Amino acid sequence: MLQVAINGYGTIGKRVADAVRAQPDMAVAGVAKTRPNFEAETAVERGYPLYAAVADRAERFAEAGLEVEGPVADLVAAADVVVDATPSGIGASNKELYQEYDTPAIYQGGEDADVADVSFNARSNYADAIDAEHVRVVSCNTTGLSRLIAPLSETYGIEKVRATLVRRGGDPGQTSRGPINDILPDPVTIPSHHGPDVNTIFPDVDIDTMGLKVPATLMHTHSLNVTLESAVDAADVRDLLAEEDRLFLIPETFDIDGAGKLKEYADDVGRPRGDLWENCIWAESVSTEGRDLYCFQAIHQESDVVPENIDAIRAVTGAADAAESVARTNETMGIGL
Repeated sequence: MLQVAINGYGTIGKRVADAVRAQPDMAVAGVAKTRPNFEAETAVERGYPLYAAVADRAERFAEAGLEVEGPVADLVAAADVVVDATPSGIGASNKELYQEYDTPAIYQGGEDADVADVSFNARSNYADAIDAEHVRVVSCNTTGLSRLIAPLSETYGIEKVRATLVRRGGDPGQTSRGPINDILPDPVTIPSHHGPDVNTIFPDVDIDTMGLKVPATLMHTHSLNVTLESAVDAADVRDLLAEEDRLFLIPETFDIDGAGKLKEYADDVGRPRGDLWENCIWAESVSTEGRDLYCFQAIHQESDVVPENIDAIRAVTGAADAAESVARTNETMGIGL
């Protein structure tokens, strides 16, 4: 049973903790928080051992009526692997702690690629992360792009990817980012960081990305044009994508015309927190003109990287190969709409 430490129990960390608990070969060794808040309360209610991420703030938990097991260093020392789900930039500063205790670490996509030995997407390069000491699960958008690029590249070959990303302004809980009323090129320069990040997974793929930030909190939306190496039929592409467990082709009959209805659908089918772990691709948007493929997809920024973290845990510990891990993760989390 792999003992998994989770340093950072926020948007991603709490989801990873619940996903770890669902695995038959993993257990949550504990979670670390910098301060007491509703998430720390929830962690205790769920039975996760709570640790202080900042030692000199430990007394704040006691003042709030929360018992901590000790400092985060104790958690790291006791774990087989640590998932760092701290805010962007903090993971890199935590790396020295993980190295001190010789504990393999998994970082999130907000960190620079050079924090890790390999950037990771389970569908695309699982084998590269086997027995690595430091692995970075790429961002929600890069995860979404990689999942789509992989089957297209394997089946048809890719000459060029062009993606425009319409990005949510913040997560629902990020009140510091609003209220907002604007539409921003983000960044105004080209490419956005997403294209170079995709190249950490697919170094040979020619990809250009542009980004816009809009006043929304639900999901990101991608407009994609992929030039393939040979002419294709849209129906064949739909069939190909439908075979991918972590891609959801939204049927036209569902009458889902945007992120709001997608989130409502996730709630209706009983997804925890209304999470959508899959890329959500509008089936009717999948169209072709010669070698050019076009489609729209929505990416739930709070959750699509969660199964990738679970697979990364197995990769760095050598606990399973790609097919075994992905199948187990899909089954235990209920992935596949």
